[in-house]
Amino acid sequence: MRIDRCYCYQKTFAELQTLADDTGADSVEDLQAHAVFGHNCQLCHPYVRRMLRTGETVFHNVIAPEDAPADDGTDA
Repeated sequence: MRIDRCYCYQKTFAELQTLADDTGADSVEDLQAHAVFGHNCQLCHPYVRRMLRTGETVFHNVIAPEDAPADDGTDA
């Protein structure tokens, strides 16, 4: 399985990583100020959080919210 994007908005994690690098965004919320993604099902949020921490943009395993929690302890 290849997981590489927000499926609701078709925004790839590679695009989001580039945008995060360019803007200094370091959370899902910060990044959403610059790009439309993750507003519907929010299944991409744990992947984006891990992407922001590690730089990974392609995943081969399902990541649950508890596997990549928000820094404040919420799943937002």
